[in-house]
Amino acid sequence: MADVETQIVKRRLPGDRRPDTRAMIRVDQAGETGAARIYAGQLAVMGGRHAMAGEIRHMAGQEQRHLDGMNGIMVRRGVRPTIFGPLWHVAGFALGAGTALLGPKAAMACTEAVETVIDEHYGEQTVALADGSDPALRAMIDDYRADEVEHREAATAHTGGGAFPIMEAVIRAGCRAAIAVAKRI
Repeated sequence: MADVETQIVKRRLPGDRRPDTRAMIRVDQAGETGAARIYAGQLAVMGGRHAMAGEIRHMAGQEQRHLDGMNGIMVRRGVRPTIFGPLWHVAGFALGAGTALLGPKAAMACTEAVETVIDEHYGEQTVALADGSDPALRAMIDDYRADEVEHREAATAHTGGGAFPIMEAVIRAGCRAAIAVAKRI
């Protein structure tokens, strides 16, 4: 009987105004997967040859910490990952490697574009969790958001901001689409 009651409590009813934390966790885990893979792609192309490689390794380490945290909370809360996880894995690496092939400034423009969207996304989640419904998740998101802002600011310092406007617009649109898909599927 307890299992049936638990399933009923977890079910969201029409008009439920509580934040959908399961969707938040699913999309954040997908995003952190993509981010970790972007940096892996950039490092695969740039290796240790460029002065920015150390900074990218630092960002990659932070993204791996975020991914490990999201993987852990998914397991603890029984949240299923997006079915597009393998796609994000490959697409993230390709995006990182592709922009790094264009040069370090393009790689940083990619970071700037991605982290701009992620900052907005995490900000929306923080507002949604302002009701106090999940303080642990909110603290995690706030922590990760601070790192993402740091990444964006570091990237902007290297590019001067908006160095590749068309590429950055396409990357931002792709990130927003990926977020929308991962929330649902």
